[in-house]
Amino acid sequence: MIATDILAQSIETETAADGQIAAGFLFASVKNTGNALAIVGGVPLAAGEAKSYPFVGKGYLAIHYQTNGTTLRIMTII
Repeated sequence: MIATDILAQSIETETAADGQIAAGFLFASVKNTGNALAIVGGVPLAAGEAKSYPFVGKGYLAIHYQTNGTTLRIMTII
C-alpha cells in the first residue's frame, strides 16, 4: 500500500486551550489528562475520564470543548 491509497488519517494532540474538533471527523477520542473538570460537547468530563465519538458512517459536526484549566489529549481520524 502506498501513501496515496490512505483514506483516513489519525491526528493526536494535547491542549490546555479551549477549542473544537473540526467538522467532518470520522472518529474522535478525548481524555482529560489534567486535574480539573472539562466540558466536551456540552458534557462534563472529569479528570482521568475519556469520551469517544465512534465511527457512524459519516462525518460529525464540530465538537466544542472547554478545558477550564485542565489538559485534554485528543485523537481524531479524518
